[in-house]
Amino acid sequence: MYKLQNNYKKCSVCKKKFSLKKLEIDKRVIELFCNNINANRCAKILNVNYRTIQNRFTLFRKLIAYYLEEQHYNTVQDNSSYEEYYYFTNRQKKDKSRSLYEAINIIGFYSNKKVFTLLMPKLSRYDRGEDNKNFENYLKWHKIYSQYAYTTPLHIFWKYLEENLKKYKGVDEENFFYYLKECEFKFNYLQNKQIEILKELYYN
Repeated sequence: MYKLQNNYKKCSVCKKKFSLKKLEIDKRVIELFCNNINANRCAKILNVNYRTIQNRFTLFRKLIAYYLEEQHYNTVQDNSSYEEYYYFTNRQKKDKSRSLYEAINIIGFYSNKKVFTLLMPKLSRYDRGEDNKNFENYLKWHKIYSQYAYTTPLHIFWKYLEENLKKYKGVDEENFFYYLKECEFKFNYLQNKQIEILKELYYN
């Protein structure tokens, strides 16, 4: 590595240029992200454009989602503990007439001492219109779950998910998967491990 006039570094082997300032900012963004600081506050702390931070956060969530999927499917799985969960967005929660058919349907597994989640298709409405409400009430009491799911951290994770998503003004259903995976990542790993993993994913 050698220094250029514009305060960049250049690798004499691969010829790539590096901004030390950018590398330092990226490192701080990762640390703040893993410390549950939202993009708006992060931008103010670092005095960086909000859109730049938001783009980093979006990339982090995609890297995390890929990492969790890869980790789960590349290990021996014990999926004997599972539970279905219905999540309502903030807008839906304010609607007194909200329906279970509008909820985001998630199934969580507890395997290898970690939680792993999958998004499920939304519930299909029952054919007989007059029986829709009764069928919906039936589903509330007959969710899919394994016999001993309540003894695993799954029920703690659902509360964690609800609490952590409150800090966002609203999560678009189209992007909900990535926010779900962010919560899964932060629930499964201690903060120092989160930072270590995310740095490796980002810089490599």
